[in-house]
Amino acid sequence: MQPEQSTTAQDTPEALHPHWQRDDHLISLLATNARDYPDRVAMRERDQGIWQEYTWQDYLDTILAFAAGLEELGAGPEDNILVIGDNRPTLYFGMVGAVALRAVPSPAYPDTTPDEVGDQMRREGIRFALAEDQEQVDKLLQIRETYPELEWIIYDDPRGLAGKEPSGVRSFREIRERGGERLEATPGLRRDLLQRASVHDVAVLLHSSGTTGAPKGIPLKHGHVLAGVRNAAAAGYFHTGEVHMAYLPMAWVGDFIFSIGAGIALQFSVNIPERQETALHDLREIAPTVYFSSPRAWSNMLTRIQVGIDESTGLKRRLYNHFMPFAVELERRRLNGRQPGAGERFWRALGEILVYGPIKDQLGLGRVERPYTAGEAIGEEVFLFFRALGLNLRQFYGQTENCALCAAQDPDSLKLHTVGKPFPGIEVDINAEGEILVRGDNVFDGYYKRPDATAESLRDGWLHTGDAGYLEDDGQIVVLGRVSEVVYTAGGERFIPTYVENHLKFSQYIKDVCIVGEARPHLAAIVCIDLDAVGHWAEEHGVPYTSYADLSQKPEVYELIQGVVRHVNTKLPDALQIRCFVNLHKEFDPDDGEVTRTRKLRRNVIDKHYAPIIEALYDGSTDIEYEAQITYETGDTGVLRRHLAIRHLPRAEEN
Repeated sequence: MQPEQSTTAQDTPEALHPHWQRDDHLISLLATNARDYPDRVAMRERDQGIWQEYTWQDYLDTILAFAAGLEELGAGPEDNILVIGDNRPTLYFGMVGAVALRAVPSPAYPDTTPDEVGDQMRREGIRFALAEDQEQVDKLLQIRETYPELEWIIYDDPRGLAGKEPSGVRSFREIRERGGERLEATPGLRRDLLQRASVHDVAVLLHSSGTTGAPKGIPLKHGHVLAGVRNAAAAGYFHTGEVHMAYLPMAWVGDFIFSIGAGIALQFSVNIPERQETALHDLREIAPTVYFSSPRAWSNMLTRIQVGIDESTGLKRRLYNHFMPFAVELERRRLNGRQPGAGERFWRALGEILVYGPIKDQLGLGRVERPYTAGEAIGEEVFLFFRALGLNLRQFYGQTENCALCAAQDPDSLKLHTVGKPFPGIEVDINAEGEILVRGDNVFDGYYKRPDATAESLRDGWLHTGDAGYLEDDGQIVVLGRVSEVVYTAGGERFIPTYVENHLKFSQYIKDVCIVGEARPHLAAIVCIDLDAVGHWAEEHGVPYTSYADLSQKPEVYELIQGVVRHVNTKLPDALQIRCFVNLHKEFDPDDGEVTRTRKLRRNVIDKHYAPIIEALYDGSTDIEYEAQITYETGDTGVLRRHLAIRHLPRAEEN
């Protein structure tokens, strides 16, 4: 499978990247690891409380046996193979095994609905699927009723499936064993499988978020992935032999780059928690040296710390309340260029013993040397808190189209408002429209079967990221938001909703928010509170509640959120201040199409779903009786009625 190119028909993959070396690919690097470090642990999984280890030799043997078995089922070059489930060694092995056949793994988010998965399979002509467990197999069997082209479903977890597999369903273990027998019976097959792949082959087919339509397929070749990893390593952001925890969705570019790309290229030890629910607990046992998480996850971790402190002894609370504000202010001043004096260094060292070190140890971050965040802007308070703990937290910047590795903050010149400087090998420019352009070997060659989209995004060798921003004098990148989201109020004021939304989401009390105001007299906000953070706040302040919907409408909670909005308004020009907001009775839901699986807003869906609420925000109403159509698991529909308050705010200077 090759992506649609914006270049001429006679261009071959080799012509696009003439300096790439054909045998420089993930399979050859994996074979090198197995040869040089056969007994070193490449992957670990916590299963029923016990860590199961796989060496580099195990890794290679498993992927080759699976590849041989998969080929026996009829899979071959350029076959797209669906992968769906939570992080499991078998799914990683299956993906790399498919790559050895020059087939292409196409991961999907585990909570994706059957309709969405079915659409992906039809777009990509999927004939083979690798699934984690019975839940995912049942989903695929449902899809197969209307998509008979799905020939084989291969599963990992045997519970509920072993011994009673429907037609066309086989276990990974069986396919691997049959492949192993084939390897033994066929001289030269093992060597052949090691040599089939090329640096120009597609290593994974990932997908755009689909905020404005069907997700676009984003093929990343071995050369793209390895260029991105090596650029980051050259800048010191990855080191050989890192200990990494793989818990992010396998369909997200960050997981593929860290867990497979860097994992193989730099001999990471990849550790997989038992379940998503135990990830934070397992993190303590893993004690990674590199840790990558979303801003939302860092914020949730901060909430967890605060809850734990509030429930601890009086002495621990007093120590925390003394040392943490001191460390945060010290870090703030350090980032502004002021180095701590001798007295401050003494108290910082004492705080490391009494507070900062124990917190990091409790979180499992005591060994982390390279903690990162990416995906969206991170709140200043959250960012400063973890840096104050002594974690060198920094932001990455990138898109799936450039392997998520474009730029990162430099610890020696870190600025809160920038995403850092480009990695070595990456060029960044800003066009006349203020759009960020990127060029480098990590930039993909085109979307899957979308020449129109490819021609729009790739021009003259530059990737048009779709992000608005600018470069500072020292080369650091400032990202303002999406170019496509630049809109105007009725008064002609230009604004980017995501820029305002990110500032609101810097608060731990706001999980999601949608700013409306295009062609309107002023800005308004639809707020989804964070249940954990606001729930904890409510308990601490004696505010009783029974549910998310009940908590969201409490007058005290409206006062809490209004404080956040008022603070953000002080940073906005008068014409772009938020004049009113509503706390929604529920979170934005990917199953309702309101956000993508990566929680990016689908504004057209939100505008449609909440049209009556949006109108009420602008007609002077102080509340609204909102009726929402709901669909039950049985397929029956009903109407849910909610009474929502609307809060109006004065201008910032009037507060």
